[in-house]
Amino acid sequence: MMSKRNPRILKIILYMLLLNSLFLCIYFAFHSSSSPEPPPHHPHLPSRFRVSVTNNQSSIQKPWPILPSYLPWTPPQKDLPTRSCEGYFGNGFTKRVDFLKPTTAVSEGSWFRCFYSETLESSICEGRNLRMVPDRIAMSKGGEKLEEVMGRNEEVELPEFREGAFEVAEDKRNRLIGGGGGGVSRRLVSDEMLNEYIQEGGIGRHTMRGLVGSIRAVATDDFVCEEWVEEPTLLVTRFEYANMFHTVTDWYSAYVSSRVTGLPNRPHVVFIDGHCTTQLEETWNALFSGIRYAKNFTKPVCFRHAVLSPLGYETALFKGLSGEIDCNGESAHNLWQNPDNKKTARLSEFGEMIRSSFGFPVNRHRSTEKPLSSSSSSPVHNVLFVRREDYLAHPRHGGKVQSRLINEEEVFESLRQWVASGSTGLTKCGINLVNGLFAHMSMKDQVKAIQDASVIIGAHGAGLTHIVSATPNTTIFEIISVEFRRPHFELIAKWKGLEYHPMHLANSRADPTAVTEKLKEIMKNLGC
Repeated sequence: MMSKRNPRILKIILYMLLLNSLFLCIYFAFHSSSSPEPPPHHPHLPSRFRVSVTNNQSSIQKPWPILPSYLPWTPPQKDLPTRSCEGYFGNGFTKRVDFLKPTTAVSEGSWFRCFYSETLESSICEGRNLRMVPDRIAMSKGGEKLEEVMGRNEEVELPEFREGAFEVAEDKRNRLIGGGGGGVSRRLVSDEMLNEYIQEGGIGRHTMRGLVGSIRAVATDDFVCEEWVEEPTLLVTRFEYANMFHTVTDWYSAYVSSRVTGLPNRPHVVFIDGHCTTQLEETWNALFSGIRYAKNFTKPVCFRHAVLSPLGYETALFKGLSGEIDCNGESAHNLWQNPDNKKTARLSEFGEMIRSSFGFPVNRHRSTEKPLSSSSSSPVHNVLFVRREDYLAHPRHGGKVQSRLINEEEVFESLRQWVASGSTGLTKCGINLVNGLFAHMSMKDQVKAIQDASVIIGAHGAGLTHIVSATPNTTIFEIISVEFRRPHFELIAKWKGLEYHPMHLANSRADPTAVTEKLKEIMKNLGC
């Protein structure tokens, strides 16, 4: 019986193989014969735009990394409550306002729109075919070396937008709807609309509002570009660009803007300011696909897709300093299963984005190790002491930082001696005390030191903002002098779900023994 069935089974198998081979031949023949001709250099450029096209910016864009704490950004949640944690830290930009709609006649024509957040009272705007005229932006060139511009006034570094600094091409049909006459340009966004969607708030000089207010809609015949940037590009204006805390707010705003607008890859960044270079640009380059200064363009340039990032002052990281944002950090896994408007994983996601951008692993748990020279099987924890050092920050800086802990060296030396003596009082683990001289370390090395730390100690100062990149099981120990009782790092720790221990001082001097005893208590809580 089996001998009769075997030939039949063999025939069926051979038939199926032949049939699959036939299907494969048909598939490849069809796709090779129906492939379109290679597209022209700019297939999406409307024929009515009179341009000579070049592109000086690299066409290579970095992909988004896979992040354990990532949760979907688009589309925004329906009926998202105002002042929810997602509203503050995620996609609360739920109200879309179209200032220039694409026409059906020219499907690839210009458009401009903003997404407004009632929670943050801020907008992320984006446009297609946006033309920038550098000569209509009054500011310094930007991108110089610090030593070349010492003493330069900050006012000349901030942009002042003249009328028509930015332009969009408007089809005749749209112009009639918008009330503009043929061949006559018009202001795209009125003061009334700016007051509603890009509010000044407490910002004395709202540069992004000035940028949007300068945009004019012009006839397509007048829309001339000699240079195009095809890749999606973030337009960013920075204020306190040499300060770590304020730069983190800019990084976060740029990251959120990229996610809210659904960019498929990490965008390029163009700084619409005239600041000189700083060490912090290393992270800008790591996070995004490249950076450039607006005034480095020698002639008008058109962006195929431009995204306008809100000011760092408009992020929850900054607004939380003066207003209560009642949110607690939670794992993305738990939030996916049990959504909670009072919890967020967005800052953890952003911290993973920074670590991943430098090539570091973003696994959920950091393992402790023992030194190769040690015969003990006890785990060893890195304790990072973030130091405040003198360094030259910007053209108006004298090179001296304000001391937040006047006996910082004494405190560090006391901890070093305690660790060297065998960490008296700890029996189940060891300590590797790391001297965090961040002012003399690359940004990549700073992030690695943060990632590898079980405990991060430091006096109140911008360098502690690095805890945004800390792993989930990191403990923060902040030494706070009487003059600097500010909530910056307590809030970041809370919003990330990190354990936080403050030591409030009566003045600016800490008792080294008290610091050691507090660290000993923290280490015992870690199982030492």
